[in-house]
Amino acid sequence: MAEADVTQIDDTTGPTPPESIKAVPVRHPGRWVSGAVILVLAAMFVHMLFTNKQLDWSTFRQFFFDGGIVKGLVATLELTVIAMAIGIVGGIVLALMRLSSNPMLSSAAWLYIWFFRGTPVLVQLIFWFNIKSLMGDISLGIPFGPVFITWDVNSLVTTFVAAILGLGLNEAAYMSEIVRAGILSVDEGQTEASQALGMRRLQIMRRIVLPQAMRVIIPPTGNETISMLKTTSLASTVAFTELLKAGEDIFNANYKTIPLLIVVSVWYIIVTSILSVGQYYLERHYGRGSSRELPPTPLQRLRRNLTTFHAKPPAVREGSA
Repeated sequence: MAEADVTQIDDTTGPTPPESIKAVPVRHPGRWVSGAVILVLAAMFVHMLFTNKQLDWSTFRQFFFDGGIVKGLVATLELTVIAMAIGIVGGIVLALMRLSSNPMLSSAAWLYIWFFRGTPVLVQLIFWFNIKSLMGDISLGIPFGPVFITWDVNSLVTTFVAAILGLGLNEAAYMSEIVRAGILSVDEGQTEASQALGMRRLQIMRRIVLPQAMRVIIPPTGNETISMLKTTSLASTVAFTELLKAGEDIFNANYKTIPLLIVVSVWYIIVTSILSVGQYYLERHYGRGSSRELPPTPLQRLRRNLTTFHAKPPAVREGSA
């Protein structure tokens, strides 16, 4: 019988350590291809901006701060603010009417929302611009009796008023659904607890429900405000001189259509960007109760990163990363 070879094991060496794992990153060729396509398209776009003579940047610079453009911008901002104010106030009233236990109030609010959401805002603008064809004059007196005072409709419903009525009343229908959704998002126990404390219904709505509902109401309201800013361009169809109409008046005279449209677009983008920043901070303000700690703002993150980078030594930075 052959003797088996016996290998002596040195107990002092201990177990052999495992080999280190070499991690191989997963390749994503699709990302490189899509990134290359985007870079090529971006380069083509930048090249077009600098080489296309039809853009006519000299005309853009000439009319960017033109008096007519600035005046149209101010009119656009006025129209946006007033129409949104009417829309927000009307939306709150309509939302409360929809949630009322009174069937007449809820039915009237539903009919209003149904009508104004069912017809295009452009049709409503043209309707208010031609309101004299329907009503003639506005009279004040006893119903079905003598008339005391009469006003000419055209003197009351000017192009500015027609634009405000068309945009504001239409916006109220959409804002009512936003406000109603925000109110319904508040737990009913909040209302029941407030009633148990003896608070009146109006007090409950003003002090308890609406402050909590603002977290849900603010984001879509900000979107509606930005949308309203751009929707005011439809007022040009009723001969109201806002930003787009001011640009149209200029390029109808000098035939520089593209540069003037770029001027108008850039102003819209600037104001929209400012409104977006305001919306962000409003959402942050009313979202304080939804989380224990609010995320830092972009400016706070930038300041913190710069402070951390300059304050800590390189070893600490690498360890924290």
